Amino acid sequence: MPDTNAARTDESPPARGGGPLERLFDLSGRRTTVARELRGGVTTFFAMAYIILLNPIILGGAKDVTGATLSIPQLTTMTALSAAIATVIMGLVGNAPLALAAGLGINAVVAFQAAPVMTWPQAMGLVVIEGAVIVVLALTGIRERIMNSIPLALKHAIAVGIGAFIALVGFYDAGFVSSSDMSPPLALGTGGHLSTWPALVFAATLLLMIALYVRRLPGAILISIVAGTVLAVLVQENASIKEGGWGVVTPNMPDKLFATPDFGLFGEIDLFGGFAEAGVITALVVLFTLVLSGFFDAMGTILGISDEAGLVSPKGEVPRLGRILSVDGLSAAFGGVTSSSANTVFVESAAGVGEGARTGLANMATGALFAVTLFLTPLAATVPAQAAAPALVVVGALMMTQVAKVAWDDLDIAIPAFLTIVLMPFTYSITIGIGGGMVSFALIKLARGRWREVSVWLWPVVLLFLLFFAIEPIEQWLDVR
Repeated sequence: MPDTNAARTDESPPARGGGPLERLFDLSGRRTTVARELRGGVTTFFAMAYIILLNPIILGGAKDVTGATLSIPQLTTMTALSAAIATVIMGLVGNAPLALAAGLGINAVVAFQAAPVMTWPQAMGLVVIEGAVIVVLALTGIRERIMNSIPLALKHAIAVGIGAFIALVGFYDAGFVSSSDMSPPLALGTGGHLSTWPALVFAATLLLMIALYVRRLPGAILISIVAGTVLAVLVQENASIKEGGWGVVTPNMPDKLFATPDFGLFGEIDLFGGFAEAGVITALVVLFTLVLSGFFDAMGTILGISDEAGLVSPKGEVPRLGRILSVDGLSAAFGGVTSSSANTVFVESAAGVGEGARTGLANMATGALFAVTLFLTPLAATVPAQAAAPALVVVGALMMTQVAKVAWDDLDIAIPAFLTIVLMPFTYSITIGIGGGMVSFALIKLARGRWREVSVWLWPVVLLFLLFFAIEPIEQWLDVR
């Protein structure tokens, strides 16, 4: 993220007058200018534009219960469309420099938890329901009660676990880590060595991304993905790569750079079919995971970026918070309608804040640039996992930093936090990690006679996870699928 001090010490005068932009965004009230807002919006786009390439890789690389996959070009179109509309609406309704797009971590739940047990339309139907639930929770105040029922340390552990999980997904999809029926179950590359060109492309891209990111270069992730893609194309043209060696996407240059957007996935949803396909308990647990990831991530990001922008009042209140949370929920649902996974507020919005963004006007620039990418799907479909997956590793590392916020000297929380973190990558399941943490936390409190310390709102959640873990024997006992 750029140095925010530069934005705060910018002495250029704030906007004046009563023009339409002033009336809509209160530029002078927030001591900003049109130029600053547009500059911040462009910076935010370049900081988070990698999602246009990465989201299709994650979703397109997974199969649903029938073995079907989603089209990379269609996913690219839908990701850009969904981000453009959600970001613009947040700017107009919430008047906050908070850009939205398909959330990392949430799309992993859709791809690797929902899709394997139901069809893609049914999985996206759950995303729509998730968004609706978040809106209801925001409007009724239940959102805060549920959030407060989960210990803060476990919330941090969930973020850390998801970071470890998506990093493993990145390593595995790129071929940097492979699985085997022999010991060890996971190994470096092929047979313990990086013996393929695609794996080396991944390693080179990852090293470049790390170097650029730690230097705080705006757009470091996007620049690295582009550089990695160029390298992959050169390797593909000059080296002998076996068929399927790159995975889902082979980096061949497209015949054309521009194309008419393919909206084929729009509206491909089955709202309640997932409950019949996967079973009510399983579908409810997946839905709970989506809701949990969606509103916890968004709450933290909204508060953090609003504070960075100087928008939080001395009492800790964020202006238009109710509208912002409602738009967040509606945007998540819209992500399901577009089959691009749930939208959420991106922490990369902080890059735009660092460049001076203080109002929703910045979102107009960010949304416009997302709209332009609708016509670049052939180029985006050239990006292999080896060029895009390093972003999963870097973002995973950033999420891992929250591990410092866990009190490891308190066993009541250390053991549940540990189980939450390690079970996600070890079982390749975000749901199991969250469940392991919740159940163990309640068990420890119960064993120590301190069950009253577990919120009344948490016990139903624990019961739901217990049913989830016992779903197979319960189905056999009841003689149901």
